[in-house]
Amino acid sequence: MKKYILTIAFLVSGLLTMAQNISGTWGGNITLPNEKKIQFIFTIEENQDNYKTVVDIPTQRVNNITAIKTTLKNDSLVIDFSNVGMKYLGKLNTIHFEISGKVVEGINAFPLTLSRKNIEKKTGKARPQEPKKPYPYLAESVSFQNKEDKITIAGTFTRPKGKGKYPVAILISGSGPQDRDETLSGHKPFLVLADHLTRQGIAVLRYDDRGFGESTGVHSQATTYDFATDAISALNYLKTRKDVDNENIGIIGHSEGGIIAPLVANRTNEVAFIVSLASTGISGTELSVMQSKEMRPFPVPDEAAYEKAIRQAIKIAQQNKEVSKIKTELTAHYNTTIAPILKNLGVPETKIKEVVGGLVDMRTTKWIRYFYGYNPATEYEKLSCPVLSLNGNLDTQVEAKINQDGLRKALKKGNNKDFKIIELEGLNHLFQNAKTGKMDEYQDIEETFSPKALAIISDWILERI
Repeated sequence: MKKYILTIAFLVSGLLTMAQNISGTWGGNITLPNEKKIQFIFTIEENQDNYKTVVDIPTQRVNNITAIKTTLKNDSLVIDFSNVGMKYLGKLNTIHFEISGKVVEGINAFPLTLSRKNIEKKTGKARPQEPKKPYPYLAESVSFQNKEDKITIAGTFTRPKGKGKYPVAILISGSGPQDRDETLSGHKPFLVLADHLTRQGIAVLRYDDRGFGESTGVHSQATTYDFATDAISALNYLKTRKDVDNENIGIIGHSEGGIIAPLVANRTNEVAFIVSLASTGISGTELSVMQSKEMRPFPVPDEAAYEKAIRQAIKIAQQNKEVSKIKTELTAHYNTTIAPILKNLGVPETKIKEVVGGLVDMRTTKWIRYFYGYNPATEYEKLSCPVLSLNGNLDTQVEAKINQDGLRKALKKGNNKDFKIIELEGLNHLFQNAKTGKMDEYQDIEETFSPKALAIISDWILERI
């Protein structure tokens, strides 16, 4: 009898140890609705009852994300990496030595079971446009200070090998935390763009967004205006270099980067040119309404009523009140407008509550509340520097016509003497040659950046420097 008691005690002791010790590497896959699998790897370190987690998403070629916070309470694990818009909620299963849970991204949640077994990083598809070392130009790791916000921005500066002063393009990424290569969906568009420009004689500075990669700061607490101060800091840094032509420093902004660019130009009067890639020319409110309608994953009985509900939600979110009070109002609003639609579609009450909570959180971030009230056309109207706007006609995130019309009207109204607006046939939001332009297609396309678009960008810049 004593033998069995000792055996049970040993087993229980082992399970309790496992429950308290989550240090090490855990891996697993989420499965998207299109059956694609995305691998997550969490490396957890314990230090005096505190945990630090580094997140890798190999299939997306995203690495070394440091989670904001990791907490373990009893058997419940929370890994908060909302600095890249995600969170992991899990429970330890001591019998199977697994962690069962879900990855939450906005209003979406994907089941993810983690284990310590057979963790092998799955690489993404080959990307033939990406340059291989050694490069035929100089590539230097650099860092500079945003003195206004007391943060350090890290990036890469590339230029031709010859001595002299070179024109420079500062690359500004789209919304959400991005690394210096703007890595997303298994592609590195800024790496390809920087390589192309540098080979054409144009130096490039690209950098990790604040709070991501090697840059400090907190991304989730920043607005478009704050990101503009990072770009201004990049401009000020370049002016200290002896290999830079200070009269020819321009900005290439992709998506949100294209609405950051005019903020920088108008605050400094030192931007030589702007290239807007897949960017907007209408207010954040109008774009949000469009995206809410076009990217909605469920049908509605009355489109006009749905749009009215979205506009009212944005109006509530923009109020100059405490966020807690805004969240209460938004919750009530969604419970009377969106919840009944979901209920009629057979969505369970628990799921409806989860969706409403996700929508409320999404509508009340610091970034989105600033974005709703920002209209880039107002800033573009003030510009006197040359402007090139490129949009793909298959872009399903930023519709080309309405946004380019907004930019065109603003630049004409401001009497800008040198601008060019081009809608490119067959290209999506990432400037890939695409079939549908939908976001789930990005990863499957081998091409990272259309050679035609690359040539248009470099030729246009060279003509003006």
